[in-house]
Amino acid sequence: MSVANEVSVAQLAHFPSLKGKSVFVTGGGSGIGEAIVSAFAEQGARVAFVDIAVEASVALCDRLQAAGFVKPLFRHCDIRDIAALQSTIRDLAQELGDFDVLVNNAANDQRHQLEDVTVEFYDNGIAINQRPLFFTCQAVAPGMQKKGGGSIINLSSISWHLSNGGYPVYTTAKSAVIGLTRGLARDLGPHNIRVNTVSPGWVMTERQIALWLDAAGEEDIKRNQCLPGKLQPWHLARMVLFLAADDSVMCTAQEFIVDAGWA
Repeated sequence: MSVANEVSVAQLAHFPSLKGKSVFVTGGGSGIGEAIVSAFAEQGARVAFVDIAVEASVALCDRLQAAGFVKPLFRHCDIRDIAALQSTIRDLAQELGDFDVLVNNAANDQRHQLEDVTVEFYDNGIAINQRPLFFTCQAVAPGMQKKGGGSIINLSSISWHLSNGGYPVYTTAKSAVIGLTRGLARDLGPHNIRVNTVSPGWVMTERQIALWLDAAGEEDIKRNQCLPGKLQPWHLARMVLFLAADDSVMCTAQEFIVDAGWA
């Protein structure tokens, strides 16, 4: 199972309203996305996801199937290619039915300095971290309207809340997620489509541990988090499940921060 050892699976909530729901996730092959895909599969949802990491994504699908869950549908897709992304969503919706849930998870927090940013680097950062969120919403909204409702969950970051430096294009894109969420919540609300943001703190994915977690980072976590311990991908997945389920039926246009009290 996807849940960390310190918490028993039996202690966590089961959401009957998610059973059989069609879910689309971007960047679902590793890290937070892997935890989200796993969590939905464990709830009995039918999950489709895209990623550029083929080997990890195929392994995830096989692992979930071997555990007795419905095997997710994976498609390789570079989310910077909007036409390919929307076409993939349409194809997957033909297999699973119109999507009930969209989770915009994919992102890249590559570090960079203001003076080094070129137009090409800036455009690429936006093309990964901001632009696809709009066009996935555009792609799934008509199907959600036909079904009478749905839930869209956009992942942001606490980085811009904290005025973090060292990746200004990333923080620009992640702050824009809030505007997209609130604007679409108003436009899609009459169709019973809820739109919310989940903002992670410093989550201990394999990438974060390999690239950024050092002795100074360990001290930052201890000093800045209100709660002890480290954030894990499954902590974010549990909030996403709640916002996708009927339990959050009157939650929309909101930002839900999961950061152990850092921001």
